[in-house]
Amino acid sequence: MDTIITIGRQFGSAGREIGEKVAEHFGIKCYDKELLTRAAKESGFCEEMLANHDERPTNSFLYNLVMDTYSFGYNASSFVEMPISQKVFLAQFDTIKKIAQEGPCIIVGRCADYALSDFANSIHLFIYAEENARIRRISKKYDVNENKARDMILKKDKQRQSYYNYYTSKKWGRADSYDLCISSSVLGVDGTVKLICQYIQDFEDSRK
Repeated sequence: MDTIITIGRQFGSAGREIGEKVAEHFGIKCYDKELLTRAAKESGFCEEMLANHDERPTNSFLYNLVMDTYSFGYNASSFVEMPISQKVFLAQFDTIKKIAQEGPCIIVGRCADYALSDFANSIHLFIYAEENARIRRISKKYDVNENKARDMILKKDKQRQSYYNYYTSKKWGRADSYDLCISSSVLGVDGTVKLICQYIQDFEDSRK
């Protein structure tokens, strides 16, 4: 197997859990928060700083000044002048590429599909779920009532959407931004894992 799988996900859709189970099935690594630890080591940023900017949009008007810097290649002086959130994004972006070059794995979130768009051996998935299923999952996981869970979902999805739409040329959660979009509330977590594993296997076979 040499496929790299990226997973975008709605908050509460079990995307990370699904990613971990698919990784277990194929005997490969799944990177979520682990990516921050790795990016911190490789970039010299402290992990707390990376966590503070993790998949969060910026409010800084400075972003407009440096938004296209990465696409055109950045030099030392422009990098120094970048806002910290932009540097954090670049650190993660570089780490995602390095991880993908090391072999098959699953990377959850963090615009990984955009970072690896030129990797022919990559598949990009998006996991979503119907609202009530997400509310139940978040209520149980964080021990909060339904209203609080709904608020958490709205806030987190808005953050992820703004972050993704800002840094990539695509739209978060829209079908044409991914290879496959799946509702985890139709088949449940295990059924979704099974479907994804079959999809990956078929993808592998088609490339032989």
